[in-house]
Amino acid sequence: MTLTVAIDAGPLHGPRTGIGNAVAWTIDALRSRTDLDVTPYVTSMRARVRPPERRLPVPAAAALELWAHRSPPYDRWLGNPDVVHGTNYVLPPTRCPRLVSVYDCWFLDHPADALPDVRRAAAVLRRATADGAHVVTSSDATTRRARELLDTDRVRTILLGPPPIDPTPVADTPPSTLPDLTSAPFILSIGTLERRKNLPTLVTSFGRVAREHATVKLVMAGAVGNDADAVNRAIARLDPAIAERVVRTGPVDDLTKRWLLQHARALAYPSLDEGFGFPILEAQTVGTPVVASTAGSIPQIAGAAALLSPALDTEALAANLYWIVSNDEMHAKLVRRGHANVARFSWALTARQLTDVYAELAATGGQSA
Repeated sequence: MTLTVAIDAGPLHGPRTGIGNAVAWTIDALRSRTDLDVTPYVTSMRARVRPPERRLPVPAAAALELWAHRSPPYDRWLGNPDVVHGTNYVLPPTRCPRLVSVYDCWFLDHPADALPDVRRAAAVLRRATADGAHVVTSSDATTRRARELLDTDRVRTILLGPPPIDPTPVADTPPSTLPDLTSAPFILSIGTLERRKNLPTLVTSFGRVAREHATVKLVMAGAVGNDADAVNRAIARLDPAIAERVVRTGPVDDLTKRWLLQHARALAYPSLDEGFGFPILEAQTVGTPVVASTAGSIPQIAGAAALLSPALDTEALAANLYWIVSNDEMHAKLVRRGHANVARFSWALTARQLTDVYAELAATGGQSA
C-alpha cells in the first residue's frame, strides 16, 4: 500500500537555513521510498511553485493569524492525503492525521527573543497539538521539553541524517573573502549571532586560551543576530592584542564554510540549546574536533566524539579549547571518534522511521499516543 503524504516544502523557498536543509534532505530521503507518494505544499504567494508542489490559498502571514484559531480545513487543497506533515512548526487545519516537526523549543521557552511571526507560529503549534496533532523532534532533549511545554505525550524522536558530503576538493589557500588564516591555528564558530548560540561566553573563554597560546585565533562566521551587541561588548573586554585575533567574517557561502571547517583546529559550539546540530556532524565528517556545551541535543548528537562542558562555564570551555589546540594526541583521538560518530546517522533510517509513523497515524486516524 502506498501512503500519500502532504508535506510542507515552504522552507525550501528563500534563503536556505538549517531547517531548510533538514526539510530538503528529509524530502529527498522520503522520495526515494517506493511506499510513499510525497506531495509538497507551500503557504506563500511569492514562492515559485512547480509541480508536484501545491500552493495553499492563503498568504503565509495571514495563515499564521488564521490557523491559531478555528479555521476551515484545507483537505481539498492538500489533495486529501493520508497524512499531513508540517515540517516547520506549523500545520494547516485539516481533518487528516497530522504530524508536525519541532526542532528546538527555544522560542517556546524564550518568547521575548522571538520575532513576531515566530511567536504567531508558536500559537499555531500550540493550537495544533491541543487539537490532537502528533509531534516529531530530532533529539531526545527536545522531545522531553516539547512534552512539557506543549502539554502532550504525542511526541517522539526521529534523528536526522548527516549533511551530504560535497566531493569537490577544497584548496589549501583560503577563499579571497577571508583573511590569511594559514599561519596559525584557529577555533571556528559557525552560526548567527543570536542568544541561543552563547557566543559571548565563547569570546570570554577564547580570551583565556589566547593568553596561554600566543597565536591561536577565533573565527566567527555568521550573520548579525539579536546577540551581536553582547558579542561586541565581550570582544571589547579582551586585551586589545587578543581582540585583534578575533576574526568576524559575517555570513559565508558554502565553499568558504567548507574551507573553514576543513582547516579549523576545532569547531566551538557552546549553545544554550540545540535541536540537532548539523555543524557538529559537518565538522566530524571532515575530521575537525568539536568542543561544545552539554545543552539540548548536543550530547546525543556529538556522542563520545566531543569535549563537552556546561554552557555557561567559561573556565571549563576554555580548558577544553586549550586542550584541543595544544594536545595533538587528543586532537587525533577526537578525529577518529568523530568519523565513527557520524556513521550512526542515516537519512535512509530517518525516512524509514518517518514512514512507520505515517503508517501508524494513517491506520489509527491520528488517535494513537
